Amino acid sequence: MSQVIALVDDDRNILTSVSIALQQEGFVTRVYADSQVALKAIGDNPPDLGVFDIKMPGMDGMELLRRVRESFSLPVIFLTSKDDELDEALGLAMGADDYISKPFSRDELLARIESVLRRVSPSDTKEVIEINGLRIDSASIRVTAKNTPVRLGPLEFRLLRHFMTQPNRVHTRDEIIDRVWRSKEYVDPRAVDVQIRRLRRMLEHVGYAECIQTVRGIGYRFAHQ
Repeated sequence: MSQVIALVDDDRNILTSVSIALQQEGFVTRVYADSQVALKAIGDNPPDLGVFDIKMPGMDGMELLRRVRESFSLPVIFLTSKDDELDEALGLAMGADDYISKPFSRDELLARIESVLRRVSPSDTKEVIEINGLRIDSASIRVTAKNTPVRLGPLEFRLLRHFMTQPNRVHTRDEIIDRVWRSKEYVDPRAVDVQIRRLRRMLEHVGYAECIQTVRGIGYRFAHQ
C-alpha cells in the first residue's frame, strides 16, 4: 500500500512542486495551505508522515506538531528557512524527526523522508547488506562500493535493496513493480527496464554494473557468486 505524506505550507508553489515530486516516487500526498485545516484533516485520517513548514501565519509548524502529538504519534519533518538554527533546535527539541532547510533539492527531501520512514516503520529488511564489496545501508540511505560512495536516487536505492536482499533470485517485472514502486496506479513494465538501465549506469562507475543481470523472458537478478 502506498504511504501517505501530509504536506503543510502556506507557500502553494512549494506544496505543488513537492507534491508532484513525491507522487512521482509513488507516495500519496495530501496538501494543506492552512494549518488549522491540516490539524483537523490529520486527526480525522492520519498520514504516515508529515512535512510541516515552521513559519506559517496563525498556527505555526511547531504548534501544529504539538497539537497533533496530543492525539497520536506522527513522524514529522520540518521545513525551515535557511540559517534558522533556533527554529531547528526548537523543532527537534519538541520531537520532530528531522528538518530540512529551504531551498532544498528534490533528492535531498526524498532521502530525508525515506530515512525517517525507515526509522519509524518495522521492516524485515536487514539495515546493512554487503556483497562482494558493495554495501547498502538502509538506515542512512547510503550505498558504497569498496568504500566509494555511490549516489542513487530513492527509486534506484529501493531497487538495489530489493535485489540485494535476495541475491541470485530471479525477480519478474511485476514483482519488482509491486515491491519497489509505491503506487496503486498501473505502472508500465517497461518502466522497470528504464530504471534498471539507470541503476546499471550508476553502478558502472564503480565496476558493479554487471551484477544486475537480465534473465531473458523473465526479469532480472542480482548475481552473487
